[in-house]
Amino acid sequence: MAVAEGDPDVQQGLAAFRQSLANLGWREGGDLKFEYRWGAGDTDRIRRYAKELVELSPDLIVAHSTPPVVALLRETHSIPIVFLTVTDPLGQGLVKSLARPGGNVTGFSVFMISLGAKWLELLKEVAPNMTRATIIFNPQTAPYYPLYLDSIKQAAPSFSVEPVAVQIHSESDIERAISTVGSERNGGLIILPDSFNIVHRRKIIDLVARYRLPAVYYFRYFATDGGLISYGPDEIDLFRRTAAYVDRILKGDKPAELPVQQPSRFELVVNLKTAKALGIAMPRPLLLRADEVIE
Repeated sequence: MAVAEGDPDVQQGLAAFRQSLANLGWREGGDLKFEYRWGAGDTDRIRRYAKELVELSPDLIVAHSTPPVVALLRETHSIPIVFLTVTDPLGQGLVKSLARPGGNVTGFSVFMISLGAKWLELLKEVAPNMTRATIIFNPQTAPYYPLYLDSIKQAAPSFSVEPVAVQIHSESDIERAISTVGSERNGGLIILPDSFNIVHRRKIIDLVARYRLPAVYYFRYFATDGGLISYGPDEIDLFRRTAAYVDRILKGDKPAELPVQQPSRFELVVNLKTAKALGIAMPRPLLLRADEVIE
């Protein structure tokens, strides 16, 4: 797991994963044993834990997000790996093709080229005067960031928005980046999907609130934790679907022959309580489109 053990939302995903395995007939503590490692957004720790897990010679490893998959593939090309919430596994060289991965790894991808346009659309709806969108990410934990930046840049002219990419590596970088946007006129934020951003989401959400900025996030738990809007795949659904691939591989299917799958459900979550605190009047059409409105 790329994130911290205390993350309640990812724990909810793991609970859904375990329940799905139970529904498929696997008995935890009987014919199934779990070993967990938590990277907490630290790439050095993730590499160390990947080595530990491979040395245990498990029958299969589940990897959450890109850094654990990359670290695991440095250690093994024989132990089956099922990933979830990975961006562009083909472009990152994790698989040979999406239809037939060809190696010891397969799973569930999350990138859609339309996401950049959707995030900008949402920001312009809630902040029509926005002219500059700052995108923040850690390149170490989000090595796929050029894909998202390209998606946003392609969509930016149609919304009359200038995209600005800012790399962050520490909490002080987060504070500096968000305070800079707060000092500008007509600025907004896009928080990229990134395990570093997930681990530090409380810091990000608090700073965004302090500077009263419109911001859009990827996973729903950013909005439920106090962020303004989130739009992205239903991660709990990805955890559930991951169980089906684990089941198939443990019963004899090969990762090389199981196609990488795309997200099937996307969620739009709006935090109306946060909008009121920021002085943002949420457009009624946006509220009607939302899968969940937090009041």
